[in-house]
Amino acid sequence: MTERARVSVVMLTHNRVDQTLRSLAELGSLPERPPLVVVDNASSDGTAAAVGREYPDVRVIELTENIGAAGRNHGVEAVDTEYVAFSDDDSWWAPGALARAVEAFDRHPRLGAVHGRILVGEEEREDPICAELRDSPLPGDPSLPGTPLLGFLACAVVFRRAAFEAVDGFESDVMIGGEEEWLACDLAGAGWEIRYMPEIVAHHHPPRRPGAAADARRRIGLRNTLWFSWLRRPVTSALRRTAHLVRTTPRDSVTLLGFWDALRALWSREAPSRRVVPPHVERMLRLLDDPQMESNVRRHVS
Repeated sequence: MTERARVSVVMLTHNRVDQTLRSLAELGSLPERPPLVVVDNASSDGTAAAVGREYPDVRVIELTENIGAAGRNHGVEAVDTEYVAFSDDDSWWAPGALARAVEAFDRHPRLGAVHGRILVGEEEREDPICAELRDSPLPGDPSLPGTPLLGFLACAVVFRRAAFEAVDGFESDVMIGGEEEWLACDLAGAGWEIRYMPEIVAHHHPPRRPGAAADARRRIGLRNTLWFSWLRRPVTSALRRTAHLVRTTPRDSVTLLGFWDALRALWSREAPSRRVVPPHVERMLRLLDDPQMESNVRRHVS
């Protein structure tokens, strides 16, 4: 297998045909020439047809319903490269970024995922989350490159495909909004390392969301945060994070609905099953609790 065929890109999209086509143009011009897979989460705006027409070499997987983040699992199933990078329909990788990720994976067999530095918009300002990733308080093996993480943004992460598949990918039913934390903890629980490497660069051009869309995203994100707290963490940690959310989230209908969604699903057992993380992962989560709760980047506002 040649160097150029060792990493694929899986893009997840839903009803954003223009952004999808622009991002594919950027990805198609990369010197690494990665195979591209688009997972269309049941779009109604003709995304799949447009991609097929404009980019016939791109594989398109059309889903019959919007299953959120779990759609990426279908994309990974469709690739046969050792490594797989994710892009959203509003993001792409910088030239050379994927080659640097491949080099890091080849040198370090325990490396399960690498997270890139994110540059936002035409002005290419650094995403504020990068400062938090760079200053991560987590301990780690000094022989590995970068900064140890227990989380990531899906638009800027490259996986060792074997690691992704070993933990069954993204959790179903979580949709979009904080879904990465679940997978990151599964990886750490299985012994894989996640590292922030700023020399690996991703571009993100998020469109401005109207109020209703931002509110819907906040509602799901709040529900997912509560789910993760109560389904993956010990009760004492779950109580602490829940109390923090009660104190800090806006006192409005979106917050109320987010709490209600979480409570109703937990009560009716419609949420994912409870599976508490291993003790060493919980210790890592506790190291992150205070920085995350004090972070302005992670606030549930819209």
